[in-house]
Amino acid sequence: MKRAVSVLLVAALAVSSLAACGSKSASKKEDDKFYIGGIGPTTGGAAIYGTAVKNAAKIAVDEINEDGGIDGHKIEYKFEDDQSDAEKSVNAYNTLKDWGMQVLLGTVTSTPCVAVADKTAQDNMFQVTPSASTTDVLANGNVFQICFTDPNQGTASAQYIAENKLASKVAVIYNSSDVYSSGISDKFIEEAKNEKLDVVATEAFTEDSKTDFSTQLKKAQDSGAELVFLPIYYTEASIILKQADTMGFAPKFFGCDGLDGILSVENFDTSLAEGVMLLTPFAADADDEATQNFVKKYKDEFGEVPNQFAADAYDGIYAIKAALEKAEATPDMSVSDLCDTLKEAMSGVTIQGLTGGDEGLNWEPTGEVNKQPKAVIIKDGTYTAM
Repeated sequence: MKRAVSVLLVAALAVSSLAACGSKSASKKEDDKFYIGGIGPTTGGAAIYGTAVKNAAKIAVDEINEDGGIDGHKIEYKFEDDQSDAEKSVNAYNTLKDWGMQVLLGTVTSTPCVAVADKTAQDNMFQVTPSASTTDVLANGNVFQICFTDPNQGTASAQYIAENKLASKVAVIYNSSDVYSSGISDKFIEEAKNEKLDVVATEAFTEDSKTDFSTQLKKAQDSGAELVFLPIYYTEASIILKQADTMGFAPKFFGCDGLDGILSVENFDTSLAEGVMLLTPFAADADDEATQNFVKKYKDEFGEVPNQFAADAYDGIYAIKAALEKAEATPDMSVSDLCDTLKEAMSGVTIQGLTGGDEGLNWEPTGEVNKQPKAVIIKDGTYTAM
């Protein structure tokens, strides 16, 4: 009998110890920190984008924590690689959920972001994407963008080209199998008519045919295009610039945020990118104090000049901070309660940011950002504000 009581006592103590450990582990999510996760490609063909987002978000988190946190609450930050793949992005989301994520900064690219946005909607988790520009990510009401939407990029590009009289005859080369590229292209062509731009050639390619653009370039050349609009990613753009040079075709080239990164393409002769223009909300050579401080910190910590994806991520963290403060949110709130209060708060938030221009950034209740577009030109191997 004594032996049985002893065994029961040991078992009870063990259960009590496990319960205490469990309680201690669980209490981690009830402590004094907000848990913000990030998702994007840090390996693979789009690694330039995701790495920039990861690094810049860390700078913002470190600044906020060093300054006392969010209403006194520090931020815990963790980033997962998705290789710009939708399935891997969902897996990364699940990993971060297990870690205790309360708010998501991500994902970086559009197609994975659409897949993850469905999951955050099911969980009612607040999500801010720094750079997924398709309007599809806004469908469920819990996602807010830091970047311009694809339609806005197309419209603003046509307006900028017309207003600055960069060309009257324009050709478009786009990826018809990519929602980012085709979304911008469609809106650009629509707005070009309003701006009295003559779109003399519209040439498509797909993911299966993105290594040879000689046919598209020849049609653009034969049409008399003075400018070629490239709503595509930098890898394909670098090939287009090489092939255009080989065939003696030298129009102006104008792109959107997907071209940011072209100066980092391996084995690419960057002199071919001289004069290339792109619409962007950020120029690293801007002389305002906030930009220069950020660029210095980024260069000191990571050894390179930050791109616009980095700037968008930096602004994304500060937008989350502003919304949490406006909502008077606390870390002990449930993910769903946080989401509900942050959705309401976000449309009343304005931050100056690195990408907001003179008027700053603010958001529509739909999740779409309002901010000023800018343009940069590649000059002497660097991005220079126009």
